[in-house]
Order: sequence, then structure tokens, then C-alpha cells
Amino acid sequence: GYPREGATLSGSDPRGEIRCRTEGVSMSAGSVETRPVPTMEFIGVTTGSSSIVKVFPGWAQVLDLGEARLKGRDLPLGAETDLYRQAVEQIRSDPLSMGALVTTHKINLLAAARDLFDELDPYARLCEEVSCISKRDGRVIAHAKDPITAGRSLRTLLGPGYFRRTGGEVLCLGAGGTGTAISVYLVEGQTPADPPSRIVMVDKSHESLDALRRVHGRLGTSSTEIEYVENADPAQNDELLDALPPGSLIVNASGMGKDIPGSPVTDSARFPERGVVWELNYRGELDFLRQARRQERTRDLRVEDGWLYFLHGWSEVIAEVFHVELTPERFELLSTEAEAIRS
Repeated sequence: GYPREGATLSGSDPRGEIRCRTEGVSMSAGSVETRPVPTMEFIGVTTGSSSIVKVFPGWAQVLDLGEARLKGRDLPLGAETDLYRQAVEQIRSDPLSMGALVTTHKINLLAAARDLFDELDPYARLCEEVSCISKRDGRVIAHAKDPITAGRSLRTLLGPGYFRRTGGEVLCLGAGGTGTAISVYLVEGQTPADPPSRIVMVDKSHESLDALRRVHGRLGTSSTEIEYVENADPAQNDELLDALPPGSLIVNASGMGKDIPGSPVTDSARFPERGVVWELNYRGELDFLRQARRQERTRDLRVEDGWLYFLHGWSEVIAEVFHVELTPERFELLSTEAEAIRS
């Protein structure tokens, strides 16, 4: 799909050995470290820039995780298969490697290392991706948490019966792992009585759209019309925006405006009146977010960044990895702790 984060290889030595950074340390592909304390990995591209680096120690106290640590593993976009397999082998082979949150590489990691998992949860099988790796009774389990965590965020953003009340449609810019998960939730999870009548999924990758069609095909019949648009031209996305009815939901799931510069729409884009605009990023240049906020008053928009999604995504995965119950009360404590660090 659209690239989620921008990065290059951390470097390669004169022998051509690919290396990846882990907490600032290059690690050769094929090696497994022995962790001194319970450790959760964060597999991404620019992990050191995430707010979770500052948030995790406080959350570990709230959840009584003792000496638990978070360790970033930066892999380039489209990494070699061996690097994805090494990330999973680290968790399989080391007793104190508890699991991982996966961002950016959700689809590619599962494709490269599917045989290393003992179990895939239903959403991982449905969406062909992994956003969380956990271990239970010696078994390594792949989870796709995004349909759950995206659903929680959307319920907060939209409230009950949103599409029935407004007649709004959905434009999702980006059909990678997160865009797929959002579409799955909207089709089957918002409530059976309140799916959007139409969802337009946009991606520059024909392969991503084909994979998305396969996922939607597994969902069975639905009253939602789904349109798949292969496009990388922001001006054409402007036209798709302009065709939306009032009250529509527009999601930037492209990753643009974070570590990849730019926005999936142009500065001339015209958002639908009373629309809900959801920028999934919460850090970076956030061009798409700024474009929407310029029209917030004149078009009566509700504009949200990705902070709530960040909170739901990380808290759900940490709870899974460390086998703790995430109650609403605990989530509120985690949210308060994170907000204090953010501000």
C-alpha cells in the first residue's frame, strides 16, 4: 500500500551483511539475543521517534510489569525475508522475549514468517497480517488487533448509529494493514444495522487492492458497496473527496505526513460538510491534518489525529503480550499517564 514510514537500511558492513538497529545497536541478521529481563519488541521503521518510548516505563508501573522493557527493532520498508524471520525467531527462541507490537511491516512479516507461528488468531487469518506477537504455553501466536483497536477508536469518534443518522460514506486513503482493518470493522463491526452504504478504498498498489478484495470476499455478503481505486495522484483523490456526501468519514491510512513527506490530497482539496476527518498519524509533518484543520470551521468538520488510536493500539497489545486484563479503569489510567507525558 502507501508507504507507512520512510527509512533506509541502517547500514551494511563491507561484507554486505544486512544489519538492523535495535535501540541504537546494529544486530546481524540471524543472531538471537538473550534478554536479561522480560522484553517486548517494537518492530517498525522509526521506532525511536514514537511516544511509546517515553510512555512505556510509566505504563509498566501502572500495569505492575516489574522490570519489563520495550526494545525497538527498526527494519527498512520492504525488508529482506531473513530480517522478518529473525524478528520472530528472537521471540520463539528467547524465554524473556515476551512478544511484539508490529507496525508498518504487518503484512510482509506474516508473509515471510507464517510457518514460525504456532497459531493465527481469526483476524490474522482474515486480514493476512500480524500486528501483535504473543506467547502462551510455549506457543507463538500471531494476532491482528487493528480491527479491534480501530473499532474502539471509531466508536468514540462516531458514536452509535452514525451512518444511519448522517447518510455519510467512507473514503479510506491507503489499503495496507490499517486501512484493511478499518474497512473490516466498518463492514462487519460498527453494528449490523449501521454499516456505511459505500466505502471507497484507495491505494497506489494493485497488489494491496487485490489482497483487500480477498479479505472482503471472506466476510460474506454485505449491504456496503466497496469501490477499489488504484491511484497515487493527490489531484484524483481530491475528486473522490468532492464526490462524497455531507457527513462522510475520511481516513488517512497512507502514512503520508509522518515519515513520508506530503499528503494524499492537495491543498485544493475540499472536504465534505460536517465530515469526520481521521488522520491516523499523531507525529510527523501531518500535512493532511493541517489541510483538514484549515477547513474545520468553514466546512463544520470534526478533525482527529491518531493519538486515541495510538492509546488503544498499544494498550491492547501490551495487555496481550504480558497477559494482563485491560479493564476500562486501567485504560483510563494509561490514557492519563500518556497524556501527561505528551503534554
